[in-house]
Amino acid sequence: MGNVTSGVAAKFAFFPPDPPTYDVRQDEDGRLAMRGITPDMNMNVHLLDTKGGNKIVANFWRHPMARFTLLYSHGNAADLGQMHELFVELRAHLRVNIMSYDYSGYGGSSGKPSELNTYYDIEAVYNCLKKEYGMKQEDLIVYGQSVGSGPTLHLASRLQRLRGVVLHSAILSGLRVLYPVKMTLWFDIFKNIDKIRRVNCPVLVMHGTNDEVVDWYHGKRLWELSKEKYEPLWVKGGGHCNLETYPDYIKHLRRFINEMERIPVAKPEKELDSKPSLTDESTKHIGCLRLKKKVPGSKKEVDRDSETG
Repeated sequence: MGNVTSGVAAKFAFFPPDPPTYDVRQDEDGRLAMRGITPDMNMNVHLLDTKGGNKIVANFWRHPMARFTLLYSHGNAADLGQMHELFVELRAHLRVNIMSYDYSGYGGSSGKPSELNTYYDIEAVYNCLKKEYGMKQEDLIVYGQSVGSGPTLHLASRLQRLRGVVLHSAILSGLRVLYPVKMTLWFDIFKNIDKIRRVNCPVLVMHGTNDEVVDWYHGKRLWELSKEKYEPLWVKGGGHCNLETYPDYIKHLRRFINEMERIPVAKPEKELDSKPSLTDESTKHIGCLRLKKKVPGSKKEVDRDSETG
């Protein structure tokens, strides 16, 4: 059984940039800084301990007029150094704080990348937001790009008062990117198709219609399964790695952020504690998802009738 799981993980591989595009140093005043990234007085660098025993790098980008904070989980083949320019643009255009982080084994974060570690990573980042910045769920929007949709939906499915979720070129599950399976199998990874049903806040889905890495159907199905659907953005002609180059990308995001300011939040149910435990049964500069195997064909080979997996 373990061999099957590791086989799926091997095909659905992680690709951290090698070498990393930055490193972390401590300045004379004791503050952490990132060598390789232009200094920003409104950016704080953190080294966070995870339940997996790793130390991960996280950056908090502050906007003086921000109402919300965007917790951004990036794509597979990127680290924070490569995402720097995008975060600067998003902070300026959306007027939000941004909390970004590198998964275990990416950039200046220690350890090895794995599905389980990405869950530990985002939990550590969320706990930092609560402890260091007094962040409330009601003021948090979680954003997952490509593989980052896995940890994003892991967290969103467990927090009941989030303001919103953004899924950018997201996946239904790891196995579904590789093969046209008709049900969720126990050894699958990043089972987003199941977790999206437990998200109780508005969900914005953005996907390119010409995505050759993660078929557009993944985004469409995630949107269909969302409880609180926000108007999706289907970028005509968009691929897997270039949605942010289309004008509609930032316009649609800005509209979503503005509308989130006007809606009430969900009633509280269960709060994630300060040291969360996993509840899964198993468990321009945009980094793209890369796979070791490419599925022949596209839309017609993905199961259209899958409701539970």
